[in-house]
Amino acid sequence: MARSGTQQGFDLHTHSVFSDGTTRPADIAREAAELGLTGFALTDHDTVDGWDEARAAARTAGIEFLPGIEITTKHAGRSRHLLGYGIDPAAGELFAALAEVRRSRLARAQEMVRRLSADYAITWESVVGEEDARTVGRPHIADALVAAGYFADRSTAFAEILHPASPYYLGTHAIDTLEAIRLVRAAGGAAALAHPAAFRQRTPTGAQELRAFAAAGLWGVELDHPENRADWLPPITATAAETGLAAIGSSDYHGAGKPNLLGERSTDPALVQLLRERVATPR
Repeated sequence: MARSGTQQGFDLHTHSVFSDGTTRPADIAREAAELGLTGFALTDHDTVDGWDEARAAARTAGIEFLPGIEITTKHAGRSRHLLGYGIDPAAGELFAALAEVRRSRLARAQEMVRRLSADYAITWESVVGEEDARTVGRPHIADALVAAGYFADRSTAFAEILHPASPYYLGTHAIDTLEAIRLVRAAGGAAALAHPAAFRQRTPTGAQELRAFAAAGLWGVELDHPENRADWLPPITATAAETGLAAIGSSDYHGAGKPNLLGERSTDPALVQLLRERVATPR
């Protein structure tokens, strides 16, 4: 859900129906304009399929659009998500790696549904609906369980049976974070670490880890995020300043899929302009 009122800045982390959001890119653009946002980035998981719709709708709504993506990565066995901005959609090496991630996510989701179906009346068809081409993951399985009446919402389904310790859970392939940073840079883009202190993570991103990412060419870090734990942030903030990483803010909006509100956190337009100059991305 989005709020009415006047906001400013860019929301640099949003998801649509092309991954695990519940809103079309055009509706995100319209809602962002109604909020008074300067612009937004669409950062669907491991896909850029929503870019064209988002760009056209942003132009119609009179706001700016920044093409982005959220890449599934791991470092030292820990899940780390990477936001990539301004990448070339024709970059073969990056998109070959993303295609492998999507194949793995699909196989993993199918196996998790098979395991769950022994105890819960859900099917693959109830998970994917008419959107079989999207990036399917645990949120879609959670939505099917909610629709079947087993849980009140996505968060409850995750907490009860879709967490990593659950017998229904299955891991998935992810690109190494350092390699993903290299691939984003090779594709002409800039990379930012997503929600480094999110409460759903077992551990926050450590200082040594963040220094390694910065040395590999990381551009920024999502310090202002509604799910970051305040008590985990100080060393991350200090290391980001020490290594010259840009501090960005964003909502991680998923429509009805999360309580996060569009535009509740944002990034200053001046910083986004510097980002545009770095990646040479038009409005």
